[in-house]
Amino acid sequence: MNDTIFKETEPLSTDFCMLDYPCAYLEDKNVRMYYKHIEQASQSYNTALIHRGWRRFGCYYFHPICEACNECKSIRIDVEHFKLRKSQRKAIKRNHATEIIIQKPTLTQAHIELYNKYHSFKHQKDDWSHRNISPREYKENFVEGAHEFGKEVLYFQDEKLIGVDLIDVLDDGISSIYFYYDPEYPNLSLGTYSLLYQVELAKVLKLPWIYLGYWVDGCKAFAYKPNFQPQEILDGFPNIHKVANWQSFSNA
Repeated sequence: MNDTIFKETEPLSTDFCMLDYPCAYLEDKNVRMYYKHIEQASQSYNTALIHRGWRRFGCYYFHPICEACNECKSIRIDVEHFKLRKSQRKAIKRNHATEIIIQKPTLTQAHIELYNKYHSFKHQKDDWSHRNISPREYKENFVEGAHEFGKEVLYFQDEKLIGVDLIDVLDDGISSIYFYYDPEYPNLSLGTYSLLYQVELAKVLKLPWIYLGYWVDGCKAFAYKPNFQPQEILDGFPNIHKVANWQSFSNA
């Protein structure tokens, strides 16, 4: 899609922006998000938006429009030329007993408990802000709006749910939406393993890219992303009817 623009009719959307709130990535910065609420998004339109730096949670598509700040850059992995590192090979070996199921996003008590357990752990370890998510909030963020392109990749050990990876299967790749896991299994390196599984899935589906969301230089939460090379980076959020100019990127 590097050389193409979106030529179909856009779906109906409600567009709005949020008031500024503290940035989770950079200290002493505020963030403002621009949103589209789209109830009936096609896979091709979803692809076109993600290709231009948008993200999706539920029926909401968004990207930052922060005043005097342009630190959020979109990055994606080149699947065909991806090269495994030694540590990544070890993560694959450690998960030889991990079972995987791919299906449409669902909502169960196990999902809610695991999500809240993970975020409570990150609150203690990395000082993330945290409050327990409700089933209604989880459904709005991770189940609704998935249509036929949204999937969840479930990870199990001894029939116990230990990881949930939310993804979108696009026309030109996989969009990595959100991943959470059981912190009682640190030896499995589930964050790394889940992304490696996305790469293998993209190869099977003959899709060239893994869209990783945003890169913010110096942000601890994104430090793992440059470990998956080669990559491309996108500056800005071009209009849906304009070409997105992705460039080679390495910060490893």
